Order: sequence, then structure tokens, then C-alpha cells
Amino acid sequence: MKPLTEQELHNLGMNIVGEKLQEMGYEFVAINSKLKRHPQFVLYKKGEPTIFVLVKVTSNLEQTHLYDEGWMETFKQHAIEQKAKVWFAGVGIANAESIEMPVFRDQPYYVSFDEFVKVIE
Repeated sequence: MKPLTEQELHNLGMNIVGEKLQEMGYEFVAINSKLKRHPQFVLYKKGEPTIFVLVKVTSNLEQTHLYDEGWMETFKQHAIEQKAKVWFAGVGIANAESIEMPVFRDQPYYVSFDEFVKVIE
């Protein structure tokens, strides 16, 4: 069994978030799935401001909503200049057999993702 790479885990998290955004009726203006490149999604919905969505995948299933405050401050400045909202999507993904083990390709895993943290609304 081969564990998922960091990029593959990130892509899995992006797919989970992207599906949720589509269900919410948003259109994608831009998508960036490269690790450490932000925002991952730029959204459009008629009559609403642009929304930047930042996605972070973690193995911590219980505290997916936590993000680095200092890093977020620099991104918030960019969003304010662009008159955009900022949402954070923390996605927990862990091996279903043991959270101590990596997530393997074609093996069961847990996902923890409920809501977006609305950093700038």
C-alpha cells in the first residue's frame, strides 16, 4: 500500500470543498490546487462580492477550524484591497483504521469538514 502524498491529500481536500461550494451555488472564477498557493478557490455568485477560499488539509479531525493567524493577516490585507470576502476551509482527513497511520490510496479514510470559517464577511 502506498500512502497519499501531501499534494494528493490536498487535492482530496480540494475536491471535498469544491463539491460543497457547488452545492451552495457558487461558480468558480479560478482554482489553484498547488500546495501553499492561495487562494485555492475564487468564487462568484451574482449579486455577491468575490470570495477567496483557502483550503488546508490536516490529519487533526477535531480542530480543522484552526489556522495560522499571522499568515492569515497578510492574506486578509490582499483580500481587503480586492474588496473580497475570505473563507477558510479546514479539512481533516485521517486513516479509518488508525489516525496514527497515513492515508493510503484506495483505503477507507475519515473526513471532518463541516462549515467554512468566515474570516472576512
